[in-house]
Amino acid sequence: MRNRSLLPLLTAALLAATGAQAQQNLSIAFADPISSVDPQLNNHAGDRSLALHFWDSIVASRDGGKLDPGLAASWKALDDKTWEFKLRTDIKWQDGKPMTADDILYSFQRARSVAGSVASYSGSLRTVESVTAKDAQTVIIKTTGPNPMLPLEIASVYIVSKHVGEKSQTADYNAGRAVVGTGPYKFISYTPGDRTVFERNPDYWGPKPIWDRVTYRFINNGAARTAALLAGDVDVIDKVAVTDVDKLRKTPSVSVYTYPGLRVLLLQPTLRAGANEFITDNAGKPLEKNPLQDVRVRQALSVAINRKAIVDRVLQGTVTEANQWMPKNTFGYNPDIKDIAYSADQAKKLLADAGYPQGFQISIHVPGDRYPQAPETVQAVAQFWSRIGVKTKVEVVPWSVYSGRAGKNEYAVSVIAWGNGTGEAGYGLLQTLATHDPKRGRGINNWGRYSNEHVDKALDAATVEFDARRREATFRHAAKLVTDDVGHIPLFHYQNIWAAKKGLKVEPLLSDRTTAMQVTRTGK
Repeated sequence: MRNRSLLPLLTAALLAATGAQAQQNLSIAFADPISSVDPQLNNHAGDRSLALHFWDSIVASRDGGKLDPGLAASWKALDDKTWEFKLRTDIKWQDGKPMTADDILYSFQRARSVAGSVASYSGSLRTVESVTAKDAQTVIIKTTGPNPMLPLEIASVYIVSKHVGEKSQTADYNAGRAVVGTGPYKFISYTPGDRTVFERNPDYWGPKPIWDRVTYRFINNGAARTAALLAGDVDVIDKVAVTDVDKLRKTPSVSVYTYPGLRVLLLQPTLRAGANEFITDNAGKPLEKNPLQDVRVRQALSVAINRKAIVDRVLQGTVTEANQWMPKNTFGYNPDIKDIAYSADQAKKLLADAGYPQGFQISIHVPGDRYPQAPETVQAVAQFWSRIGVKTKVEVVPWSVYSGRAGKNEYAVSVIAWGNGTGEAGYGLLQTLATHDPKRGRGINNWGRYSNEHVDKALDAATVEFDARRREATFRHAAKLVTDDVGHIPLFHYQNIWAAKKGLKVEPLLSDRTTAMQVTRTGK
């Protein structure tokens, strides 16, 4: 009798063990910090990667500027200034309410000005004059002028629910109360600076997610990410530290995946007139006139950098030299622009011609917890600049402080790694090179306040050009203008490098985003 009474218990235990074994859990360690779970607060890489798990866009974009249906099943231009988007009829918010055109209207209005934003999405909506609902499943967007790139531009804006969003603030998203999305995963918890946990959305309208539960961990230090992978604490890491790539490739239990990247590391010199506390003469007295306003000084600082040495020694061959913001073989890359030749002698001559034969002193500010190897890269740049007489100090600042001050153009030289998320040159042109004008949604990430009316006109021309060949020619022309003017100083393009436990495969999704949807089992 005792043995027979144990059978139900044994059966239950066996079923529980089988269920636990079938559970598909995934743990990812990522490098880009997250400022918020609010998908419309900041256009930051970490925020965007996290948002892809919970939210969708009206149109889905992929690398290379390719577009797929998103919340809209189809779209078309009714005329040069009018677009019609037909929404899917089978999509519901995770609380069961249907997604309708009113949610699109609300989201586009909210995304223009979220309180506390330091990197808004307003640039993606800069040409949107009005958004109306023809009916519950049809959205009509009118633009201020012809804009063939409108679907690609608004693809970066995540759509939130009106019925939840109207009564919510960013704090409600961070607490999870407002995270009622249409995406492949459902929110469980968020611990700022540590991790976000989410679970599979069984009612997702798109491809069914394979992972039942995902732990999304922020581990800023590259060596710490590698250690977590090797210890079995996580299954996947992104932005593998350059010093660990070879070691991981030789580790039998690990697979390394490397792909060409779109992200470029740039220096943004300030063009603000007048004295700057971070630019002084050799005695430490602030210069009355900003020397960076002279193109010859900017040229000197650019040619003084030995990019090949940085690529080979600091990044150990895991990046490629950059001479413009777009990498080779992308839409808008200008093949006629030559690599920036290193010449300390030329740099010294340019400085002398500009009236600074003895150089001056300057500081470069760089976030220490955001861009892989950026502090080390900037230290190398400082050495190159010091050799030509521009004595350079490096200030490593936490991103939480850095982003606000850089956005206000308080630094002499800022560092940004720009992701070129749409896969074509217009994104960087709009966000980092157009004259800073937040009201028009232009130059939001133009931290140095570079301004060139010819570059602005090129952006205007490309925006209204429907012919792809002519639009690309305009982008190439803009790249040449920026190069000649040294509107920024490009250093290198990152590769996308992930490492995963053997048996898992990671494939790129969009720019350098890292999501659970990119990870699959190989069966090996």
